[in-house]
Amino acid sequence: MTPGITDAVHAVDPAAVMGLLPTRPRLLALGEPTHGEDVLLDVRNELFRHLVEQEGYRTIALESDCLMGLVVDDHVTSGTGTLDEVMERGFSHEWGVFPANRELVRWMRAFNDGRSESERVRFAGFDGPLEITGAASPRQALTALHTYLTAKVDAALLPCTAETLDDLLGADDRWTDPAAMTDPARSVGQTPDARQLRLLADDLVALLDAQTPHLVATSTPDEWHRARLYGRTAVGLLRYHASMADPSPSRMARLVALRDSMMAANLLAVAERSPTLVNAHNGHLQRHRSTMRMGGLPLEWWSAGAIVDAHMGEEYAFLATALGTIRHQGVDAPPPDTVEGLLYALPQERCLVDPRRLAAAFAGTTPAPRVSPWYGYAPLDPAHLAGNDGIVFVKDTGRDLTPSVSGND
Repeated sequence: MTPGITDAVHAVDPAAVMGLLPTRPRLLALGEPTHGEDVLLDVRNELFRHLVEQEGYRTIALESDCLMGLVVDDHVTSGTGTLDEVMERGFSHEWGVFPANRELVRWMRAFNDGRSESERVRFAGFDGPLEITGAASPRQALTALHTYLTAKVDAALLPCTAETLDDLLGADDRWTDPAAMTDPARSVGQTPDARQLRLLADDLVALLDAQTPHLVATSTPDEWHRARLYGRTAVGLLRYHASMADPSPSRMARLVALRDSMMAANLLAVAERSPTLVNAHNGHLQRHRSTMRMGGLPLEWWSAGAIVDAHMGEEYAFLATALGTIRHQGVDAPPPDTVEGLLYALPQERCLVDPRRLAAAFAGTTPAPRVSPWYGYAPLDPAHLAGNDGIVFVKDTGRDLTPSVSGND
């Protein structure tokens, strides 16, 4: 055991988390090194529940489609739809099948029951409408923004009609062709229609900004915030599709950077509205540059967390999560000279670690980097320990099966 390491270890609870921070952050992020492990989602649920109850956080944002997330928000705030419907329609990336996500939504709805609007906890997806295999059509975001503005401002101020948008958009499947992710020539993102749509989206967002006093005065808070979301998403999607059509070597680096830029814009918007808790992959929330290999090429970009941190400073805090083992994926006990190995030697199954004290315990030496045998797990970067405000360590996932859902709530 490295001398002094036990002084860096705490229980995973709100008091310990806040004790690591100079002030309560407006945006408190909890990362994870891999997706889909039940135990990590259970730890998240427990911590987030107590932070809502004890520290007054009023939005929970997950790495899921920002437009689909509106379905979840309507349910938890006003009871719209059944839980089964919400889990099916309100999440992207198959997040709706995980029992812990279902339990989180159920708890949020129960928490809000009987509370005033200002005390309710809201839900937000903060990812763009993007999948690994492609991106959504900009239709939903563009038409929703146009519909909102049509009802609020003089028709002469609108840059186009709804019919013009529909004609330019065409069939949605030409936008969502999965082959476009690997073949730029299959993308419609730089066709004349797409270029015209980018100009119109910019004009619609400019009109939204120019009419802010009138729109705020004549809209409910939900209507106003959703209109801004539609504008951000329309512009972001059209920019993303344009980059999908780019055959240059920097294409993939630009795409991953655009995705995190969209994430960051959504996080800044939800944090503007209320104190927010965030859960996503460590790579989307960390302060240092993110890296990965795709198609054999190394990619580097600034994550959503790095962008948000540049805007918010101490109002942003990031807790990374580290794992000991994921045995069902071939990730066995970590080498003892790695950060995970040092923490694995502790008796606690779960703990919160002060990364600055942890770094000091190494007396100026840098632990060895852990190498994962499974592509789906990203170990901590020992060179950037101090860039985390805390580390949540879980010794073992303890799960061997893909989660399933049965029954009704």
